[in-house]
Amino acid sequence: MRTRSKPRNRHSFRSPAKAGVQEPQAARSRLRVPASAGTLSRGRESGFTLIELMVVIVILAILTTIVAINVMPSGQKAKITAAKADISQLEGALNLYKLNYDSYPTTAQGLQALITAPAGVDASKYQKGGYIQKLPPDPWGRPYLYASPGAHGEADVWTLGADGKEGGEGADADIGSWQ
Repeated sequence: MRTRSKPRNRHSFRSPAKAGVQEPQAARSRLRVPASAGTLSRGRESGFTLIELMVVIVILAILTTIVAINVMPSGQKAKITAAKADISQLEGALNLYKLNYDSYPTTAQGLQALITAPAGVDASKYQKGGYIQKLPPDPWGRPYLYASPGAHGEADVWTLGADGKEGGEGADADIGSWQ
């Protein structure tokens, strides 16, 4: 008794070698293979069209813009934070100077008095090695400003911000020891 095999889907191809049966030459010739199978037609080569490339470039430009818009403010915020930290360090050094001399350095002596003993002060009271090793520039590359007496307290240390001008908003705002 012979069992009937499942009818083949017209799109599937079952190799005669796998079936264990040799098909006659006539049966093999009836198989239809599309003309383009295994070869590329001359009219349509593989690759990207100009429009596809332009779409990808526009998408990359949009993504780059979004990243730049989100990253740029972070850089300015970091500079503002660094300026506040530097000013705090300078205030600490000024307070140590005041402990030794009972007053802050004058505006004329400036912040340089924290590194080397200024002229006209008792050098025996001056802390060996200074109160700080070196004066840091502000995050925008300019020196910090100093006044004693200051407009906001006994001694003011400040930077003019990103624009280097008094006043301003955001990253351009002045950052001072009184804030």
